[in-house]
Amino acid sequence: MNQKIAVITGATKGIGRAISEKFWLLGYSIAVCARSEADLEQMKKSLSATRPDQEVLTKVCDVSQKNQVGAFAKTIHETWGSVDVLVNNAGTFTPGKLIEEQEGTLLHLLNTNVMSAYWLTRALLPDLRAASNALIVNICSIASMQAYPPGGSYAVSKYALRGLSTTLRDELKEENIKVTSIFPGATWSASWDGVDMPKHRLMLAEDVAMAVTGLLAMSPQAVVEEILLRPQLGDL
Repeated sequence: MNQKIAVITGATKGIGRAISEKFWLLGYSIAVCARSEADLEQMKKSLSATRPDQEVLTKVCDVSQKNQVGAFAKTIHETWGSVDVLVNNAGTFTPGKLIEEQEGTLLHLLNTNVMSAYWLTRALLPDLRAASNALIVNICSIASMQAYPPGGSYAVSKYALRGLSTTLRDELKEENIKVTSIFPGATWSASWDGVDMPKHRLMLAEDVAMAVTGLLAMSPQAVVEEILLRPQLGDL
């Protein structure tokens, strides 16, 4: 199979959409998932109109549910059987204090932000191994490195995702599968809709996407383990 394949979760908006579009422009066929079928159909239609020779595989998937993640992986395997890039981007943020938040918040955030990446990576390992010099990118957060108010369980989940990344990096290095963690600071996305903030104060989703696709330029014998991105004027 000559075509390159990229898999991106949480792909219809914000950082995930920007990453998907970058890989599409580089000639990759892509497999994307999100919770909204309408958003996925709109995205597929938009991309396919520009490059009909490339494939867009879409799947409605709530990544906090193991069975749905497994179904997404199964569809990818049956369609292609090989994956060059996996971007675990899907995530959610619930503001609040760890000691005050509603019961169940931590479990929901762990399932969405960490277990989704764990389930999908494990499920797609045969397909990543089938590719040459595959790459796994986990979209972490500044919150993976430093707790901040009102991060609550979100920070806990993002710290855990960083731990997952470093462990995968160690376990897969002998198999020529690269693992990179991206730590974006404040970035314009749907979660910032309605916020009265100067446009220049936050990064663009495209900035994160450029950091991800820039990893493709590395030689097979080199890996970027971590990338930290912040707004020029610093954290909010």
